[in-house]
Amino acid sequence: MSEQALQILQATFGYDGFRFHQQAIIEQLIAGNDAVVLMPTGGGKSLCYQIPSMVRAGVGIVVSPLIALMHDQVSALQQAGVKSAYLNSSLDGYEAQAVETQLLNNEIDLLYVAPERLMTERFLNLLERSTIALFAVDEAHCVSQWGHDFRPEYIQLSVFHERFPNIPCIALTATADDTTRQEIINRLSLNQAECFVSGFDRPNICYRVAENQGTARDALYRFIQNEHADEAGIVYCLSRKKVEQIAEFLSDKGLNALPYHAGLSQQIRQQNQQRFLAEDAVIIVATIAFGMGIDKPDVRFVAHLNLPKSIEAYYQETGRAGRDGLPSDAWMMYGLQDVIMLKQMMESSDADEAHKRVERHKLDSMLGFAELITCRRQSLLKYFGDDLKEPCGNCDTCITPVETWDATVSAQKALSCVHRTGQLFGVTYLTDVLLGKENSRIVSNGHNQLRVYGIGDELNVKQWRNLFRQLIARNLLKVDVQGHGSLLLTEDCRAVLKGEEQLLLRKQLLQTKAKKKKAAVSVANNELWEQLRATRKRLSEELGVPPFVIFHDATLMDMMDRLPQNHQQFANISGVGAAKLENYADEFLAVLQGHEAQEMNGIKTDTLDETLVLFRSGMDAGAISIHRGIGESTIYNHLAKLIQLEHVELNDVVTLPQDEIKIIQNTILDLGDEAKKLKPIFENLEGEYDYEIIRCVKASMGIA
Repeated sequence: MSEQALQILQATFGYDGFRFHQQAIIEQLIAGNDAVVLMPTGGGKSLCYQIPSMVRAGVGIVVSPLIALMHDQVSALQQAGVKSAYLNSSLDGYEAQAVETQLLNNEIDLLYVAPERLMTERFLNLLERSTIALFAVDEAHCVSQWGHDFRPEYIQLSVFHERFPNIPCIALTATADDTTRQEIINRLSLNQAECFVSGFDRPNICYRVAENQGTARDALYRFIQNEHADEAGIVYCLSRKKVEQIAEFLSDKGLNALPYHAGLSQQIRQQNQQRFLAEDAVIIVATIAFGMGIDKPDVRFVAHLNLPKSIEAYYQETGRAGRDGLPSDAWMMYGLQDVIMLKQMMESSDADEAHKRVERHKLDSMLGFAELITCRRQSLLKYFGDDLKEPCGNCDTCITPVETWDATVSAQKALSCVHRTGQLFGVTYLTDVLLGKENSRIVSNGHNQLRVYGIGDELNVKQWRNLFRQLIARNLLKVDVQGHGSLLLTEDCRAVLKGEEQLLLRKQLLQTKAKKKKAAVSVANNELWEQLRATRKRLSEELGVPPFVIFHDATLMDMMDRLPQNHQQFANISGVGAAKLENYADEFLAVLQGHEAQEMNGIKTDTLDETLVLFRSGMDAGAISIHRGIGESTIYNHLAKLIQLEHVELNDVVTLPQDEIKIIQNTILDLGDEAKKLKPIFENLEGEYDYEIIRCVKASMGIA
């Protein structure tokens, strides 16, 4: 491994070591070879071409599809002290010329370019006069004509190998099945490239899908309030009209919700996007026009109020949650109407039959995923050719195993009803026939005389709609989109109709209020957390960059965990490189030292004493938290300090058997320097013990 590459990782970007296949990919490029990289969002794809661009002679040319992505990445690189720039339509002639001069003079390490500019003969000639370190094609799945993000200009990028055959090229994406992967290789002439697949798993994301029983809007509000109050999120809707309605509804409820769709002016879209990036706790309600190139790491949830068109689209959109690796949610509600609407949109498009056939297959796969009764993560990863041996334990079907019921007889009644009524009617009419409704339409059609009329009283209206939706998902029925949503029998339904096959379906669940769960950032009410965020916000406004460009939430949490007191200690914080150490250490150290002084000596001495008095009176941490109106995490910080000062015994705070406390202590000792952080201890103990317990055990051992 190039020592220079490792040194750049540590000194410039502030990370201890490489993740996934980063090291092998970087070695491949430094050696002058091509690479195709599939790595999950948040896995560190950018470093795979940024570091080789800095090691190799010349400038790394990065093709990026969106202006917002270029701007954010260059801002982040410049904050880390990396010489970088971008060329796109947002620059005027003078600014663009200045960047081109930097390129020719080899004064930058990385240049981000829009594909349409790169393909001009003038710019290609400029590249031929420059020293090029490598070419990187970001969001490489845009090359796929079958994909949901197809960009025609990406097809022309094979020009790299045609005109610059000796310069290494890397194509990167987080979203590509086997077909798309092969298309990337063929279209970019990367047949000699080594392919690196780091897996598609995003273990920090909890996948949840529920049926829309007509209350999706209210369920979304409860979900946000109960689980993601004061946190950033994205809500996807199928239509512009629905985007406007949901954004207005959430705003009326007091949430900071902004709309985003192609029907809004460029100025409003840009303004709303900037607020989402620059402010905390902003919710964007959007069509699929929003998302690619959004590099906000602390998006805590992505919600879908309609079914996406494909598993690729779902994976990419949900992947915008939790890029910082902290717990996040992918929450979706969908109903039968989504299926009908998507199929109608698909059939009425101008695409050729081959394209429509691929789209139908992708939608059917998405439907199957939504109706799963087994682990969602296993199914999602399998779709992309990845493998998860055991159920994940972090999706709705794992957390609350799905109840099934033998729907064979009811399905036979439904299928018979479709057949007897001539395959000419939709779900509402068929349900009325099965329930024996007396309306003029049924009577005039003579369907009140059929044997299937009134035979379905074992289910109610909602249950029949649920059944029909699952029959469509199982491909036992299909929607005739030319026939205004009429249902048609498929060849697959014969075995069920004849009683040759048992049919087990999901039992419909009543939607209940979710229990409030612990926030991903468990320090939401902690005064120090708010002080650190305020400092980050102030600096970001002064520099005109989003807050996460200064530091990610995970870096602030590491500061709270380790409480560094000087530059040397601050340099050990994850995400702090040389430039950020020089630029920001004093600002954040002042906050940390001020807080520490308040806690131990000054203004806050009385708050520590008050916790001690209440604890000695018999209250535990939870009761003290409620009594004082302070976050429970803060109370545990007090108790850890009191243990360290020997005012309180560990066994009085932590009610664990002695052998379990011994396991925690041994783990801390085994980890050595790594135990300076709580996270490695937590992970080595496989999440068995809360951070608060670990903190208290550490305090009892005299380890800061």
